[in-house]
Amino acid sequence: MDGNIQKYLAFLRTVENGSFTRAAEILNYSQSSISKMIADLEKECGMSLMERGKSGIQLTPDGRELLPYIQLLCEDFRMLEHHVEEINGVQSGMIRIGTLPSMAIHWLPNIIHRFHEDYPNIEYELMIGNYTEIEQWIGEGRVDCGFVELPTRPEFDTIFLEKDEYKVIMNKNHPLAAKDTVDIEDLEGEPFIMLATKDNLQVPDILNRYHVQPNVVLTTWEDFAVMGMVERGFGVAIEPNLMLRRIDFQFEVRSLTEPCYRSMGLGFRSQKTASSAVKKFLQYLKYRDETLEERKQVE
Repeated sequence: MDGNIQKYLAFLRTVENGSFTRAAEILNYSQSSISKMIADLEKECGMSLMERGKSGIQLTPDGRELLPYIQLLCEDFRMLEHHVEEINGVQSGMIRIGTLPSMAIHWLPNIIHRFHEDYPNIEYELMIGNYTEIEQWIGEGRVDCGFVELPTRPEFDTIFLEKDEYKVIMNKNHPLAAKDTVDIEDLEGEPFIMLATKDNLQVPDILNRYHVQPNVVLTTWEDFAVMGMVERGFGVAIEPNLMLRRIDFQFEVRSLTEPCYRSMGLGFRSQKTASSAVKKFLQYLKYRDETLEERKQVE
């Protein structure tokens, strides 16, 4: 990649993430390399573009004025990469994916493993975030595609993947563990651990739909913290089934008597204009739930 483009990308990713460290992780550079590229860019431009202080990174007035042009330049470069990929087929290129942590843990290793066997020269960039961030990245063109909850933004092209069931989790000694399924009304007044993220609207919606008010004793931003608290008996919780796969926590899992689901899909700004590598990648989504035994049988 041209050195100047690297500098512009380093600047843009740092602005977008508000952090040299995060930009370095995304671009696969050291933090010192990102700092040097931005310093070199400022030297070439003859102006300061960022202010670095205790409160974080802030754009200078000159930096704010140049930002839209740098965004356009980086977007044009991304389109150039896609056209090169089209010419080369799927023998080389980059696929940028926006993903939830659960998909990054449970789905993408299988998908990428299979795809890499057939197309070993394709590179990947995974950006891990929540639904809102992933939709923003798709809209801005920062990722080629992203895992989203359906329905998503109406302007996106989408592919439905599967319905993910919400399950009730509880300590092994909890009275509800004696039931085959849990009635949502059983959670009325029950000590409850709530995942407190701006994207976690589904669980409150499920509770509100049935006019159930559990006793929320703890809120947290981390799914694994929810599971740890449930394991220790601080309360019960509701988690999507995908998040409960291959975990080391010891607790009971029950379906709701009237099951509730979230619809998971993959979103694009436009599937028609996606690169050849991305279009081919879509054919490998079927391997997302493949087990090790199934893989060995094929091999």
